[in-house]
Amino acid sequence: MWDSFDEGDSEAECEHSLRYADPNPESAGLPDAVPAMTAITPRVRRVRPIPIRPGSIGNDYWSPGVVLAIFGNMQPQLDLRLLSYFVAVAEELHFGRAAARLHIAQPSLSVQIRKLEQNLGAVLLLRSSRHVELTPAGQILLDESRRLLANAERAVNLTREAAHGVSTRKLVIGFQGNAAAELTPHILSTFQSLHPGIQVQMHSYDFSDPYVGLADGSSDVAFVRPPLLMQDWLGMEALFVEPRVMVVSANHPLAELPEVSVEQVTNEFFVARKAPENWRNYWLATESRQGEPVRVGADVATVDECFEAILAERGVAFSQASTQRFYSRPSLAFVPVTDIPPTALSIAWRTDVASKPVQDFIDTARAVASLHTVPGAWSTRPHNSITEGAHRTTG
Repeated sequence: MWDSFDEGDSEAECEHSLRYADPNPESAGLPDAVPAMTAITPRVRRVRPIPIRPGSIGNDYWSPGVVLAIFGNMQPQLDLRLLSYFVAVAEELHFGRAAARLHIAQPSLSVQIRKLEQNLGAVLLLRSSRHVELTPAGQILLDESRRLLANAERAVNLTREAAHGVSTRKLVIGFQGNAAAELTPHILSTFQSLHPGIQVQMHSYDFSDPYVGLADGSSDVAFVRPPLLMQDWLGMEALFVEPRVMVVSANHPLAELPEVSVEQVTNEFFVARKAPENWRNYWLATESRQGEPVRVGADVATVDECFEAILAERGVAFSQASTQRFYSRPSLAFVPVTDIPPTALSIAWRTDVASKPVQDFIDTARAVASLHTVPGAWSTRPHNSITEGAHRTTG
């Protein structure tokens, strides 16, 4: 459209290089030039204002109004690299930690985030000297960015596998903690016997993602612990329900009690999960505290971090009863709680993605949950013989 110019070009040369390529510019129907406009210089990546006197050069230039009308409505292009930077900042809510995680300088990271905001025309983060917070637009972009990045990675992996003749299909199962407790090995072994051509990968997530990979598409199906904020794309079904217990240090006075109530422990310091507010509050049992505020002694991202904080006597925590069988140690005590609702373990999936392996895994989980029990829990599904028939078929 326009010729670029170099730093040493004269003003006359610049004006000559800016002329519209059509030898008969009047035929383009372009309006008269205005007193000043901006020339875009792709070669040297500079923007130089060119003074244009009214009437001096006629109609052979595009005015800024015409340029805006033609290009102003173009959608911004998303740069995956910038999105990965944004996700790091949004997850850390700290530019210094995000920069260290990305192995780049903090000032450079700040510039890149501002560039992304300018490209999108939206404020994504509210910044102060001590605090970084996501805006509503930033929260939406975080969810979508996770999905885009996961899909991009998946596209690369699938392409490479196809190039090398790898045809094995993969199914990623998201989980936290002990997944589906004692049901987990039964579900996995049954599914593999029915579908040997599918490679199952278990992927653990920390407390920051209660959807365990479903939101960003990094998992195909997941074992989750409600309550979750319902999404248009979320499908979920409970497999079993179990009590919640209190986990304390074996040296704590509460460890000697046969059971406790929430009222008895409201003055205790608690170990809180670094998680979305509704999920964090559920595991702090805020709904059972009669308005009493929570005293937080530590914030943790994983089950192991939670137990380490308890052992260090920084607080106590509520957990599902099956935790005791999978994480029991002599220095921890698990005390039944009398007055908080139980917790459900659910199988969850995306309803907006049609996948036969996912549906087959859901069906397998349902069948196994109807045949096997979890100690101390109660099943939510009626007995059926799907799994028994499957074993007979494959055996």
